[in-house]
Amino acid sequence: MLYRWLTHLFRAGLMFTLTGSLVAIPAVYANKSDDSDNTEMLVAELAEDESVEDVEHSEPLRSSEPKKNSGKADTTQKSDEELASQDKTPDSMAEPAVEEVAPNVDLKEVAPPPKPAEPAESKTSEPEPSKPDATADQPKPTAQGADPATATDDNGVEESAEVTEPEKATSLKMLGAEVLPGTSTRLAWSPAIQIAGLSQPTPVLVVNGAKPGPNLCLTGAVHGDELNGIEIIRRTMYDLEPDKLSGRVIGIPIVNLPGFQQGSRYLPDRRDLNRHFPGSTDGSLADRIAHSLFENVIRHCDMLVDIHTGSLKRTNLPQLRADMNNPEVAELTRGFDRMAVVHSTGTTGMLRHAAVEAGIRSVTMEAGESLRIQEHQIKAGVNSLTSLMDKEGMISRMFVWGDPEPVYYDSEWIRAEHGGILFSETKLGAKVSEGEILGYVSDPITNAQHPIRARSSGRIIGMAVDQVVMAGFAAYHVGTEAEVPGE
Repeated sequence: MLYRWLTHLFRAGLMFTLTGSLVAIPAVYANKSDDSDNTEMLVAELAEDESVEDVEHSEPLRSSEPKKNSGKADTTQKSDEELASQDKTPDSMAEPAVEEVAPNVDLKEVAPPPKPAEPAESKTSEPEPSKPDATADQPKPTAQGADPATATDDNGVEESAEVTEPEKATSLKMLGAEVLPGTSTRLAWSPAIQIAGLSQPTPVLVVNGAKPGPNLCLTGAVHGDELNGIEIIRRTMYDLEPDKLSGRVIGIPIVNLPGFQQGSRYLPDRRDLNRHFPGSTDGSLADRIAHSLFENVIRHCDMLVDIHTGSLKRTNLPQLRADMNNPEVAELTRGFDRMAVVHSTGTTGMLRHAAVEAGIRSVTMEAGESLRIQEHQIKAGVNSLTSLMDKEGMISRMFVWGDPEPVYYDSEWIRAEHGGILFSETKLGAKVSEGEILGYVSDPITNAQHPIRARSSGRIIGMAVDQVVMAGFAAYHVGTEAEVPGE
């Protein structure tokens, strides 16, 4: 009897336990399913709505539930020393250590195309250029047993005389190489922003003179579609003779190499490189390229000429853009022969503006229009750079200076008030009077003719080429000369 009662009680308890378990299992899976659905929805919303900048500036995600202490040590936590060592990542923008002496290359000779990289064990070291004999620079004794630092007067009394040795030219160390005095070479600058296996370095031309002097830097194609500056730098650099040069000339004909290859003004990230100087190491692609160029090349400059052209379908009279409120920059502009000067302080992000802020005398040279090679503009640019080097004492040539060009302290763009086809009645460099008709905008459908008139007297220092324009299009850039009291 007792045995039967215990048997029924055991069976009832077992059935109750099984029933509770079956009821609890769906609830557990239901909770997990809800969490999974919520997670998928959040991921979808981030992918749809969040931008890179929003994510970068977001606060870290905070958990609403405190973490339970399991009593075991967290093996994922790292010591402060390990975290500090991880934070010290190598700076890819920093200038590499000097590795070897750069080979002396005659820039006038045609360079062979670059060869693909060879394995390290198969590379043969290039012969190191011969350095000048150190004994050749030692002073020779004036007489046997005589001290060159002393001399005797007519009475035989010794007088001390200071012997000053002429300053010697020094090597230029940049971009992982040492350029000896009296040599020229081709170096390579890489901003380290490309796919490593597909990276393509940017050529840098360097001429280190045999005599000491200032460092002049020339940059071209910061906008990839501006071709005139590339040829101006090529002709200027390849005409230099290292043994007759005082100082150094550093030229980068094509700064924006990706834009140049695409025929585009901009970088691959669709940014204007000339709005991101001096750049940063952790910013956008443009910021990183600007920082690498500025730290590895521009910091070596005493003077900088950044060469540009007009923007798309606009052309500029050969001219300098310079902050004439800066006395050192104003003095620099006086070395450019037959080159008009337009006062412009520049804006934050421009290479010229960043260089001036860093204590480097800098100007922007404008010459012609984009996507074209214009011989007249190129000759004007080469002539002005030659005159600058002559004035700065870097070269000595028979140079005939032309009449000085005016300084335009004020300028304005005159815009079209109607859409249509622009037909110009004036030419680049022409002098105009207030109210003079500069061109017409013709409506091809209604045959209406809308004249564009000068609002002040001055000179056409920039203009749009004939093309289809819309209302508000900047058509003519008129410069006004500075008025000198008493004239």
